[in-house]
Amino acid sequence: MDSIAAVARAPHHPFTVEPIVIDPPRPGEVLVRIVGVGLCHTDLVARDQFIPIPLPAVLGHEGAGIVEAVGDGVTKVVPGDRVVIGFASCGHCARCDEHLPSYCRDFPMLNYAGTRADGSSGLRQGDAALSGHFFGQSSFAGHALAQERNVVKIEATDVPLELLGPLACGFQTGAGGVMRSLACPAGSSIAIFGAGPVGLAAVMGAVIQGCATIIVVEPVASRRDLALSLGATHAIDPAGEPSLPDAIRAIVADGVEFAFETSGREAVVEAAPASLGSHGLLGLVGVPPRPESSLSINLAALITYGHRIHGIIEGDSDLDSFIPELVELYRAGRFPFDRLIQTFPLAQINAAVAAQARGDCVKAVLIP
Repeated sequence: MDSIAAVARAPHHPFTVEPIVIDPPRPGEVLVRIVGVGLCHTDLVARDQFIPIPLPAVLGHEGAGIVEAVGDGVTKVVPGDRVVIGFASCGHCARCDEHLPSYCRDFPMLNYAGTRADGSSGLRQGDAALSGHFFGQSSFAGHALAQERNVVKIEATDVPLELLGPLACGFQTGAGGVMRSLACPAGSSIAIFGAGPVGLAAVMGAVIQGCATIIVVEPVASRRDLALSLGATHAIDPAGEPSLPDAIRAIVADGVEFAFETSGREAVVEAAPASLGSHGLLGLVGVPPRPESSLSINLAALITYGHRIHGIIEGDSDLDSFIPELVELYRAGRFPFDRLIQTFPLAQINAAVAAQARGDCVKAVLIP
């Protein structure tokens, strides 16, 4: 069928919105008409080849929309269902069996290769195939092909479907990182480094968990203010602090029990362990700026104080349970992620990228 998509043709170049052709769904596949898709930093690092998906490619991995057609064997959804599209996973490896699909054995191949598992692509222009199936969807488009396994039916009809796509990645990473990966208990202390969409979702997750001290480190004043309005107890401007660990320990003298790093910047990641109290746990979700990025960690301090480091993908989310949980928290007024969103037409994707880069908006959602 004919559709449109924002195509990435070269690293560090603007997206171009172009007509494409999408195959009908094969067995096990679902064709979704996209009504909204979040713009995530991961899409940009893929365009710029930190994730080496072959170009030209259709990216986008925070899609939400309406099921238009299903392939043979699909029973989870039917045409007309409202869905959020999450990441792809195999469903039968050890981690998938443990309901930890973001650590699926085949995660890189299923989400980053630019093809189906058999090497084919369901997207093309004329006779030329486009890389697609990014995170099992490629939703910077009017329509997306997904697998039955990575679509989540949204039962509630009183939520704005076009805004729900970021629950599939950025928001579930932040909220899930605190609620599931770190599992912060009520009364605990946490420092969150970065108040972008992931960091602010982490703030909301910490409030839901009942954390007593929620410290946000963020250079942009408007984002610090937003974090405080969402429930952070303290906000630190790193530009005004010669030592972040000292600034955090001025609030919690023994150091925080949990730290959550979203920026991927080496200097920030290296400061985070020094902010922890003994046996503290650091969660890492930020993608570093360069493939060759490395860290200098004080191993003696790591051992002496029993610090723990947890790499986190997608907030340890099990899509079919956690995304509906976040929707219900939103409906209850406890996870107001819509406060972070600004919408743009898909045709203005490059303007949305620039707005996010400037800090003018926290989370852009593109409307085809």
